[in-house]
Amino acid sequence: MSWLYEPDPGQNDLDESDVRVRPNPKGNKPRTKKRPEYADAAIGMVLGVDMGRYRILLENEDRMVDATMGKELRKHGAVVGDRVALAGDLSDTVGALARVVRVEPRTSLLRRSADDSDQVERVIVANADQMLVVLAIANPEPRTRLVDRYLAAAFDAGLKPILCITKVDLADPTEFLRNFEGLSIPVVLNRSDDPSIDELKALLTGHTTVVVGHSGVGKSTLVNAIVPTAGLATGHVNAVTGRGRHTSTAVRAIALEPENRSAGWIIDTPGVRSFGLGHVRIENLIRSFEDLWAVIETCPRDCSHQSDAPDCELDAAIAAGTLGEAGAGRVDSLRRLIKSATSAANDADRGSGRD
Repeated sequence: MSWLYEPDPGQNDLDESDVRVRPNPKGNKPRTKKRPEYADAAIGMVLGVDMGRYRILLENEDRMVDATMGKELRKHGAVVGDRVALAGDLSDTVGALARVVRVEPRTSLLRRSADDSDQVERVIVANADQMLVVLAIANPEPRTRLVDRYLAAAFDAGLKPILCITKVDLADPTEFLRNFEGLSIPVVLNRSDDPSIDELKALLTGHTTVVVGHSGVGKSTLVNAIVPTAGLATGHVNAVTGRGRHTSTAVRAIALEPENRSAGWIIDTPGVRSFGLGHVRIENLIRSFEDLWAVIETCPRDCSHQSDAPDCELDAAIAAGTLGEAGAGRVDSLRRLIKSATSAANDADRGSGRD
């Protein structure tokens, strides 16, 4: 007697072909990770973003379309200044909505963090090549350390900085400008009673320039003077607090000449009272102080450049008076930034368990 199982000759042997496969409710087409390349997709520039809707200027047709972000890109999204590829409905039909399917490679990226301890960066603008730092010489008072932060962010992003001082009819900017006399930065003076902008417009023509500044310094007024059709709302400074009111609430790209897009772009940004540099490397912070860089290069290799660093050449330069009247202030500003960045980096290391 055999103990091996022998099937009943009248019973069908079961195999995979006898198993009923449940049909795919969405169709029988197998899923694939390969996505369309959209090689022939229309290309446009993001001019504004509002509630998840992107206002985009088509490059080859010189007309506007509205779009939403494609599912694969929603995690990162796009920002003003980005060049994006579009699919879907590009018609002029009311309510038509295209889809952003690709963000083209960026030439630059301006970022900031909530504060120096925040490692999460906020992307502000893409593909700009200049930064226009606007500040008022009075009402509100200018802050040199905020300007230093802007310059560090510009250096980190690879943007050429321009300094514009507004309201110079209210106070003399000479003393304030001594803080930056060692920098090779164009400086434009602007009067509130006669906002002549010919000099400034010449610096902006042919470029994509992001405009930054404290609330109430006159950014919107300046942009309206440069581009009369911009129609940006303007505000005032509170007489009690000395703070400006936010009039620009979103980033917006504006053509310098509406009839000639190649003339350049101004990208207006909301006013900020702080500009975190948590994402900027300490090396870039240091190199953004170009008036101090020649001295720093002669420091010992492991020099921290802080006030307690032995043999720091910055202290020797201050003692010798070779940094000018504002030298001590410039060194103090740099050291504050280095200290803040170093402290933030150490906190991040402790949080990640690296120390």
